[in-house]
Amino acid sequence: MSSTTFALVSSLLAIGYGIFLIHWIMKQPTGEGKMVEIARAIQTGAKAYLHRQYKTITGIALALFLLLWIFLGSKIAMGFLIGAVLSGLAGFIGMNVSVRANIRTTEAAKKGMSHAFDVAV
Repeated sequence: MSSTTFALVSSLLAIGYGIFLIHWIMKQPTGEGKMVEIARAIQTGAKAYLHRQYKTITGIALALFLLLWIFLGSKIAMGFLIGAVLSGLAGFIGMNVSVRANIRTTEAAKKGMSHAFDVAV
C-alpha cells in the first residue's frame, strides 16, 4: 500500500469514526430546565465567537492566498486555501459538537462519573 493510499484510507476511517461519535453524542439526553437555558446561552456565545474569529481569519487567509499565488504559484496557493477551509470546517464542527456535548455530559453525570466520562471523552 502506498503512503498516499494509506493516508487517504486513514483519513476516511477517522472521518467515519468522527461522524459515528457525533451521532452517538447527539443521541444522549440533554436534561431540562435551567440546564437547557444555560446550554443555549453557551451555544449562542460560541456561535458569536466563531463568527467574529472566522471573519478576521478570512481576511488574513485571503491576503496570504493572494501573496502565495503571486510569489509561489497557483498550486501552493490552492493547497493553502484548501487546507485553511478544511481547518476552519474542523474548528466549526468541533466547537458546535463540544458545546452540545457539555449539557449531555452534565446530564450523564447524574448517572455516575463513568457515564459522564464516556460522553465527555
